[in-house]
Amino acid sequence: MDVERIYLERLRSGSYRDFTKLYESYASRLYAFALHLTHSDALAKDIVQETFIKVWVRREQIDLDMSFSAFLFTMAKNQLLNEFRRQANSPLFLEDVVLNESGDGEETAIERKLSFEEFNHRLEIAKQKLTPRQRELFELNKEQGITITEIAAKALISEQSVRNQLSQALHVLRKELGKYALLFSLFFIG
Repeated sequence: MDVERIYLERLRSGSYRDFTKLYESYASRLYAFALHLTHSDALAKDIVQETFIKVWVRREQIDLDMSFSAFLFTMAKNQLLNEFRRQANSPLFLEDVVLNESGDGEETAIERKLSFEEFNHRLEIAKQKLTPRQRELFELNKEQGITITEIAAKALISEQSVRNQLSQALHVLRKELGKYALLFSLFFIG
């Protein structure tokens, strides 16, 4: 039985010590993931904190047969989407959208308001167009915040090969996401 599963079993039983071990194991990667998407140290730290609070609160519901890493990063992604939604609904955001209207007259600022659920759904569909290797590398780097160097070492391929595969994946995803390409770029590029 692997060590992480033991930690998770004990966490489900209320072990704060094992919760702390899981936190120490994942917090830095989760922070890198959140920082990459938010470009805000404070917000990234908040996302990590809120995610682990939810892990503690929902500890009894953790599925031991599911990847804890995937569970954790999905929770963090949902926290980020909730925060972006909250910001998108703020008067300052709406005012900014109105001030930055392109003037094409086809859509109002409200109609352009981001539908994060739809974006997320479209992203999952678009990722199906990637090769299995491209998808794996994209998820490791862009969704989990693992560096190119770490991925190359883990996958036993060169860093340049990782960069090439990521570049091809980003090209496919931008093309597949169509009207969401700008939002995709904000989340995953740069």
